[in-house]
Amino acid sequence: MALKNLSTLFCPPPLNHHHLSYINPKSLKICRRRITISCKSSESEAPVSDTQLLGSRADPEGTGAAAPTPGERFLGRQQAHEAAKLVMREMKKSKKKKKEKVLKVKTAVACCYGCGAPLQTAEVDAPGYVNPDTYELKKRHHQLRTVLCGRCRLLSHGHMITAVGGNGGYPGGKQFVSADELREKLSHLRHEKALIVKLIDVVDFNGSFLSRVRDLTGANPIILVVTKVDLLPKGTDLNCVGDWVVETITKKKLNALSVHLTSSKSLVGITGVMSEIQREKKGRDVYILGSANVGKSAFINALLSK
Repeated sequence: MALKNLSTLFCPPPLNHHHLSYINPKSLKICRRRITISCKSSESEAPVSDTQLLGSRADPEGTGAAAPTPGERFLGRQQAHEAAKLVMREMKKSKKKKKEKVLKVKTAVACCYGCGAPLQTAEVDAPGYVNPDTYELKKRHHQLRTVLCGRCRLLSHGHMITAVGGNGGYPGGKQFVSADELREKLSHLRHEKALIVKLIDVVDFNGSFLSRVRDLTGANPIILVVTKVDLLPKGTDLNCVGDWVVETITKKKLNALSVHLTSSKSLVGITGVMSEIQREKKGRDVYILGSANVGKSAFINALLSK
C-alpha cells in the first residue's frame, strides 16, 4: 500500500468552507480504530501455521518433542495402572506379614509370671507346672500372662523353696540340678575374666548372703546389690542401712567394688547400678548371682526397662 493511501486513512476529510460557520467544534469526534497492515515481499512464501511458529521458537533446530500419539497415551495409562497394582500388592504383603507376626506372638508359649518357665500341665514335678483347670480358665479369659507356676505360687505364700533339687521343699524333678551340679557348672568363673553382680535380700540378709561365693567367682570383682529396700518401714534412713551393709560384708571378709541399695519395684538405685556395670565391665561378661527368691528376675527386668 502506498504512503499516499496511508495518509488518507489517518487524516479527516477536508471540510467545505461554506459550512464552517454552521459546525460546532464540540460536536467534532475523531474515531480511531486499529488497522492491521501486512507487508508482502517481492518473493512469494508459503503460509506459516501457528504450530510451526511455536515449534520454531521452542527449538530453532527443529529437534523438539512431538505431541504424544494416541498409542503412546494408551501405553502410558497401562504403565501407570501396572505400577498402581504393584504398589497395592506390596501393601497387602506388608499387612499380611504384620498379621502373621501378631499371630506368632499370640500363639507363643505362655511363661510363668514369676520365674519365666514355660507353663505346662503334664509333669507335676517339672518347672512351670500349672493345674489344668486353672490353665484352661486363664486361657479362656486371656490371662495366661498373670499365671504363676506351682513353685512360684508356693513362694508367694511364704514357703521356703530351694532353687536346686535334693534339698527339701519343692521336689523339683529331672529338670532341676543338684547343688553339686550347679557348683560344677559355675566353676569356670574362677578361670574367666568376668564382672559379678551379687544380689542380697535386705529383709533376709544373712539367709541370702551366699558366703562361699568366692569359691565360684575367684578374684573377679563383685558389685553388691541389696534388693527390696521398698519393703523397709517408711522413714528408714538408707544411709544408715548402707553403712550397716558395708560393715557386715567387711566382717564376712567379702571385698566389693561398691554397694547399691535398690528396689526393682520403684526402680530406686537401678540407674546407679547400670552406670557402675557399664563403667566396670571393660569388655567382660556380667554374671548376676543370688540365692532363691532374692529378686534376680525382677532385677534384670528393671535393668532392661532402663
